[in-house]
Amino acid sequence: MVDEGPWISDLEEKETLQGSRPGNRYVRILSYPGFRRLGAGLLAPRESVGRPSTPLGRALEALKRLLIGSPLPSSQELQERLTKFKGLAIFASDNISSSAYASEEIMRVLVLAGALSLTMPITLAIIAVLAVVVLSYQQTIRSYPTGGGSYIVARSNLGVLPGLVAAAALLTDYVLTVAVSIAAGVAALTSLFPALFEFRVAAGVAFIAVLCLGNLRGIRESGTIFAGPTYIYLFAIFGLLGYGLWQLATGNLPHYLPSPERGHQTAGEPLTILLALRAFSSGSVALTGVEAVSNGVPAFNPPEARNAQLVLVLMGTFFGSIFLGISFLAGQLGVVPDPSEQETVVSQLTRTLVGDGSPYHYLVQFATAVLLVLAANTAFAGFPRLASILAKDRFLPRQFQFRGERLAFSTGIILLAFLGSVLVTVFEGSVTNLIPLYTVGVFLAFTLSQSGMVLHWFRERAHEGGWRWRAAINGFGAAATGLVMIVVGISKFALGAWIVMLLMPVLVVVLWAIHQHYERVESATVAETPVVPELIHPRVVLPIANLGIPARQAIAFARAIAPDNRITAVHVSDDPEERAQLRRAWEDWQPGIQLVIIDSPYRMLSGPLLAYVAAVQQTHPYDTITVAIPELVPSHWWEHLLHNQTALRIKAALLFRPGIVVVNVPYHLAGGSASGAPHDGWRGAGGASR
Repeated sequence: MVDEGPWISDLEEKETLQGSRPGNRYVRILSYPGFRRLGAGLLAPRESVGRPSTPLGRALEALKRLLIGSPLPSSQELQERLTKFKGLAIFASDNISSSAYASEEIMRVLVLAGALSLTMPITLAIIAVLAVVVLSYQQTIRSYPTGGGSYIVARSNLGVLPGLVAAAALLTDYVLTVAVSIAAGVAALTSLFPALFEFRVAAGVAFIAVLCLGNLRGIRESGTIFAGPTYIYLFAIFGLLGYGLWQLATGNLPHYLPSPERGHQTAGEPLTILLALRAFSSGSVALTGVEAVSNGVPAFNPPEARNAQLVLVLMGTFFGSIFLGISFLAGQLGVVPDPSEQETVVSQLTRTLVGDGSPYHYLVQFATAVLLVLAANTAFAGFPRLASILAKDRFLPRQFQFRGERLAFSTGIILLAFLGSVLVTVFEGSVTNLIPLYTVGVFLAFTLSQSGMVLHWFRERAHEGGWRWRAAINGFGAAATGLVMIVVGISKFALGAWIVMLLMPVLVVVLWAIHQHYERVESATVAETPVVPELIHPRVVLPIANLGIPARQAIAFARAIAPDNRITAVHVSDDPEERAQLRRAWEDWQPGIQLVIIDSPYRMLSGPLLAYVAAVQQTHPYDTITVAIPELVPSHWWEHLLHNQTALRIKAALLFRPGIVVVNVPYHLAGGSASGAPHDGWRGAGGASR
């Protein structure tokens, strides 16, 4: 048996104690209180580790805990999964909420030609496409229960480039989902309170911030917070549609009275096939969010795939019913969309059926507004998860791969909130201006996913019964969504779709460039410094400004890692008197190492110092050049303003010099006092203090 010595690990000590009787001894292992011993060589930090010790730090920590909650251990990941009830609220809110503006977007195009009678036929066509997409994604969930949706399917079956195209389309779609949903939610509020219309951009950005905080708390808690509004909307809108259909059946349907400016709108364009296709493409925005369930299958409770499939069917059923009901009743009443966007079609429909300003009118509008705002939550659930998969495949920075303290992909959530806020601001919170950008990417991802599934079934035909009809379903879905994508691209190109068509190739190039960077990092074989310890011969360059405590402790450190004949202290200055004073102090001290003084007539510090380091590296090519930098670290944040951070600037400059090892030797001020140090340890040329 090998004797482990007195130390079991770096943080544990073995103590031998005398028992109560002669000859009785026992061993007690003392562990550092900040860690728990889980096994041999395995430690875990306690909850108190890393907590701030200053009053300001504790206050900020308390605020953080109030906003996003206490940290969750990785062992609770399974408990953070979603039930079908919460999963419908998280992943289906985007698609269901589209029913609040899909009919209106169709009507806004048709009213230009006075052809509102085509609203119902176009609605039925879109619902047919929806049915095909839902049926197709049932197959995707079944075959790819690990999530990733269109990206995983396209990359696995069509190749890396189609996969990246699908990923770019989905990422773009998620950002637009946030912007469109928030803008539509604010529009529902301004329908009730027109005075808020001029503040719609600020309101939209505020709503995005709230959603960001809610999702940083974790997907299960965000589901708990946001589930209520989804079901309130379903109750309110189905109640409204049921009441409207009952009034129609009994012949008591009220008369719709548009405002004068809406009632005198005249058809300004002829009814053409292109106009009808524009209306179809505008209404096709309703299909956004369908892919979110297949992207987030791992977020559901087991059995994940079965629960996700059920949520997908419920989502399609609820949306289709509401979309059809709104289009039908709006047509029966003769509702005309408001050109100023101050009052939505749903608001006009509701006030006509139940009375303007009635409690039910307020219920429907508030429920619609809240759901439209929360519909952006679908993107907050999908975008970070897709970004994490891309990061795992090395197509996005690694930061997107890791979960935050609440088991949420915090980097993706924050980036999505930022990009959504930018879009809402740039497009001034206008749903109509944002819609043309929206649907191209959606249907491109649909088409690539379904095309990939066709190849998947052909490859699995030897192991999968019924592969022919499954392939036929996905093939029909690919054809249908591909046709819609072409229609949308042509009809919406001049209205803004060209922006997305230009953006997606750029995004694909960025994803590929990131991947190539990681490939270069992993394939690197040539070391800048020796990888064999015996071949490392440190040669230390030690920049100093004086012989204060920070400089002296840096000199001591340098002498600990290299012999005296391999250490050079360097002083840069333009002041002859200062140079002479330092030389006399150095000779009196006699540290045993060489001092080099560089005259800087142009009062520069970094340039001459970096040039000297480069010269040393060139003249000693077989040595490992190490720059040891003394640095004073103030104890309060405001004290940093009293110093010019020269050490930080030099470290930043040396970071880009290959083959240079940079060692920071900090000196921390205790209690606001230099504890005997007369100077900073760094002074710039000409006597300027750091």
